[in-house]
Amino acid sequence: MCTVIVHVPQAADDPVRLLAVRDEDPGRPWDPVGPWWPDTYPGVVGVRDARAGGAWLAADADSRRLAVLLNRKDIEDLPEEGLESRGGVVLEAVAGRAPGERPPTHGFNLVEVEGASVVVTTWDGGALRTARLEPGTHMIAHDDVDDEATPRIAHWLTTFADAHAKSPQGDAAAPIDWFAPWFALLEASADLPPTDDRAIIRDNRPLGYPTLSLLMCAATIGPDGVEVAYGAFDEPGHWNALTLA
Repeated sequence: MCTVIVHVPQAADDPVRLLAVRDEDPGRPWDPVGPWWPDTYPGVVGVRDARAGGAWLAADADSRRLAVLLNRKDIEDLPEEGLESRGGVVLEAVAGRAPGERPPTHGFNLVEVEGASVVVTTWDGGALRTARLEPGTHMIAHDDVDDEATPRIAHWLTTFADAHAKSPQGDAAAPIDWFAPWFALLEASADLPPTDDRAIIRDNRPLGYPTLSLLMCAATIGPDGVEVAYGAFDEPGHWNALTLA
C-alpha cells in the first residue's frame, strides 16, 4: 500500500524527481539507505529488508538508475512454495535486469528510473505489463498508474502536479529543496486520519493489512547521478516533519 509520486521531465537533460512513502509491517525490520550489497551489487545503495535481504528502494549513481517496488494484490492465489522475496526484483532492476515473464513473486508495481526515462512494470500473478510514463507528474499505489479508482490518487494527483510549478528550479536549488512543496502537501494530507482511503500517510490495518507508513525517500535522478534522501516517521502511520538525509 505504498505511494510513489514521480515527475518525468520534458527534456532528457532535466532530472526526474521521485518521492516514495513506504508502508510495511512495523515488526518487519529494515535498514536505512546504505551500501548493503557490496559483493553482489557493488555501488548500489538502498533501503534493505533486513529479513529477506532485498531492497524496497535501491539506486546506482553510476548508471543513473533507481527502482522502487509497491506491493500489488494477486488476481489469483499463488502457492507460497517456491515464491521469492519481491526485494530481489528491485536489486535486479537497478542492475539493468528486467523481471521474467512470470516473476516467482507475489504481485507488484515496479517503478524504474534510468536517466530521464521512467517505466512501471506491473505483475499481478497472471500477466506482466510495462508502461513508459509520459512527461508530467504521476502517482502510483497498489493499482495502475494515475488510477482514478484509487482514492488517494484521485484526491491528490492534480494537487501534486500543480505544486511542481512552485518548486525551486535551476542549479542553485539544493536537491532536497526542490521537494519542499511536495513535503508541504504530505503534511497537509496528514489532516486526514490515517485510516481514510484518501490518506497518503496511512494505517492499512482496518483494510486487513498489517502495514502502516514507516518512512519516505526523496530522490533526484539526473545527468550528475542519483541523490537519495531518507527519513523515518517517529510513530508508524503518523506524519511528523522529517529532516531527510
